[in-house]
Amino acid sequence: MANDPVDAVVVGSGAGGAPVAYELASAGLKVVILEKGRRYRDEDFDHDEIRMCRRSFFTPSIADEPHTLRHGESEKATRVTAGWVSSIVGGGTVHMAGYFHRLHPVDFKLRSTLGSIPKSTVVDWPISYEDLEPFYTRVEQEVGISGIWHAHPFEEPRKGDYPMPPLAENGFAKQIDEACAKLGYHPFPTPRAIVSQSYRGRQPCMFCSLCASYGCEIGAKSSTLASLIPAAEATGLCEVRPECMATEIPVDASGRVTGVVYRTAAGKSAFQPARCVVVACTALESARLLLLSRSARFPNGLANASGLVGKNLVFSGETKGEALFKRQGREGAAWLADRLPFVQRSMQDFYLLDRPVDGVRKAGTIGFALAHPNAIFTAERLAGSGSGTRWGVRLKQALREEAVGARTLTFETFAEFLPTSGTYVDLDPDVKDRWGVPVARITLGRHALDVAANRLLAARGKEVLDALGPDSSKVTQDDGQDMVLQGGTCRFGRDPATSVLDVDCRAHTVPNLYVSDSSFMPTSGGVPFTLTIMANALRVGATLAARF
Repeated sequence: MANDPVDAVVVGSGAGGAPVAYELASAGLKVVILEKGRRYRDEDFDHDEIRMCRRSFFTPSIADEPHTLRHGESEKATRVTAGWVSSIVGGGTVHMAGYFHRLHPVDFKLRSTLGSIPKSTVVDWPISYEDLEPFYTRVEQEVGISGIWHAHPFEEPRKGDYPMPPLAENGFAKQIDEACAKLGYHPFPTPRAIVSQSYRGRQPCMFCSLCASYGCEIGAKSSTLASLIPAAEATGLCEVRPECMATEIPVDASGRVTGVVYRTAAGKSAFQPARCVVVACTALESARLLLLSRSARFPNGLANASGLVGKNLVFSGETKGEALFKRQGREGAAWLADRLPFVQRSMQDFYLLDRPVDGVRKAGTIGFALAHPNAIFTAERLAGSGSGTRWGVRLKQALREEAVGARTLTFETFAEFLPTSGTYVDLDPDVKDRWGVPVARITLGRHALDVAANRLLAARGKEVLDALGPDSSKVTQDDGQDMVLQGGTCRFGRDPATSVLDVDCRAHTVPNLYVSDSSFMPTSGGVPFTLTIMANALRVGATLAARF
């Protein structure tokens, strides 16, 4: 199948791909976006928990396209769905919760701030917060972010307010504010990639309560599907090709990439020639694509002369907790009956500590939310596990109480995940996908300080829950990692011996190859990655457009 050459082919349509395509098309360049998943319309998204959350709507099935995971190199890897973000047009931005915190200045100079950390490969970023700040602002304006400036003493520097005010908040927010004031903490309204008022032809959030894990049927969630992709297509220069999976990036005799080989929806092989290629498939899948793209010039994988493609993989540290508030005895508490779905509170008091606690100076962010109302999820959560598992009548009583007689407030944390030589992705030597291609194998080797940072944040989150006077509270997870939030597999830097990409996210060894998803990130920070991915992708797009 022959295609006419274009200026750029972008592999992936999510947070890392769509901003680059938008920038290039806006600059008058012809762009093709290859997306392995389907394209859906707003009306295709519904609140069917089984269809959306329990089937392969957003991500592939473990039978067709697994990842594999092992804890250390001596362990045999097993098939998992972990690490898949979303395989549809718009990527993970379609079903995200939309917590859009910026990184802080310290995140760009973690090695300089903390010093050498034994058993970690932590380094400073080759750019500063100030370099990325204009692009953070542009993302907030282009896609539509709701929030408020000057909300707490630990916030990052900004040059302007959010384009929209915060979303309306549940009555629990005031209770959290009052409890935290007594504890000396500083909660603030969570910035969200959800429009709180009419914005650029999109209608505001209707507060349906089923947001995270679902697509938005009215386009109020600020996904690339609702914002940047339509804007790029409106130029007449950007074509999105769904159900087209990139399988190889070939090079010519001079070592320049010539385009992308991909598999069509019909299973046919096709080639899209281009003057440059931008890879944005997620940190795991981008590394996999580069490692699969072997040639005489790059026998160990494209752009892998340093041997670092797939190395320095980072996730986000994750802990969770919950508290139960029974209505009985609180009949006068109007906040307990408030049906607004968003609590809208975060805390960053423990983002960077003045002095170490259990060896930890850099922790992260705590966010509060009402328990997700998905029915099956709720039943699983209340059933529990282990020796305390509820069954039969006990589970029915707990479900009845949750539905009618109580509310559950939760916290979730985002913590620094230190890069190590023991956490990386490579090609599994044994497991292949349904097309016979090696899948991505994740090897996990956590740093001891990750565990300490997780537990510090979990303790502080539970402290706030307990200050609210619940009937019961508990930490449900104190040592996890969120594998949807992933980065670092093509670290950027100034030295080709210690990084894969240069400062502009161009491969050191391939002059017309760029990687614009979270693969570039040397460190994880203490917030969700999505806003930073989009800001950097706009920066990459602007630089690339100027070079054209």
